[in-house]
Amino acid sequence: MILLVTNQRDLTTDYIVRELQDRKVPYYRLNTETISDHKCSIGYKSLDDWNIGNIEGESVSSAYFRRPSAPICRLKSLKNEEQEYVQMEWLAFLKSIYSRLDRKWFSSPINISLAEDKPRQLLLANKIGFNIPQSIISNNFSHIISRTPNENLIAKPLRQALISGYDEKVVFTSRIPKITQEHEASISFAPSIFQQEIIKRFDVRVTVVGPKVFPVAIWSQENTETEVDWRKGGNINLVHEHIDIPSNIKDKCIELVKMLGLKFGAIDLICDKNNNYWFLEINPNGQWAWIENQTKLPIASTIVDELLKINENNDGH
Repeated sequence: MILLVTNQRDLTTDYIVRELQDRKVPYYRLNTETISDHKCSIGYKSLDDWNIGNIEGESVSSAYFRRPSAPICRLKSLKNEEQEYVQMEWLAFLKSIYSRLDRKWFSSPINISLAEDKPRQLLLANKIGFNIPQSIISNNFSHIISRTPNENLIAKPLRQALISGYDEKVVFTSRIPKITQEHEASISFAPSIFQQEIIKRFDVRVTVVGPKVFPVAIWSQENTETEVDWRKGGNINLVHEHIDIPSNIKDKCIELVKMLGLKFGAIDLICDKNNNYWFLEINPNGQWAWIENQTKLPIASTIVDELLKINENNDGH
């Protein structure tokens, strides 16, 4: 059985479910916000000595950690602090289950979490030999102007791209023509990523699944609003085109995913006006369903292939 760890609203997992159903492969979708609806146990006799409802640990041969949500406490009669306590207990329970699935994961939650470190991504990408825009991660005004040309810079968040609250906001990648003394106070609030802008021909999303690579050009330069950040404005009409990329770039993408201990990676590149490719970042557990929807690339099928390989390896043991 393949275990899918996600939430009820995750449309990407729907693609995996459809593929598993088409192949008649047994699976269980665990929407973690509802875990308190189940009777669950963890024993100590073996790594497989656990259950979530009727799902026994020994029946799980591979697992896909997609997009779990925090457990919801169903006991509305409890005080807020008591509900928080119950939620934390369920989170601890899930964390223990995750650790027992270590050899069964498509990509493990621990490796996914470590791979989200963007400075580490740049370090490894540089080591592999990717072109990287001149960059600095800092809240130090003087370091930024000394470590960059300080002309035509790009600024983006180090981690959190969403400001939640009543007036929820997304922090998009932004163009900064030049940093001056008047920016020092705002820069000092928190570290951000500052990079030399690369003039694009198009953006590239490279979805890596095991040994396979699915490169897609996103023609962001056709629209002024999406020139810097193709996500801005929610323009769903941007042309997405399956393209071929140089074999050395493919190899670097696969190598980076392996170095991060993953079987999946959503890598953002830029193709410049001279057809050179530049590394920006990798999302170790990124969305891909919209890519498959627009290009018909068999990403879900390839992920299921990898999950079934894990099944075979575990059966062999």
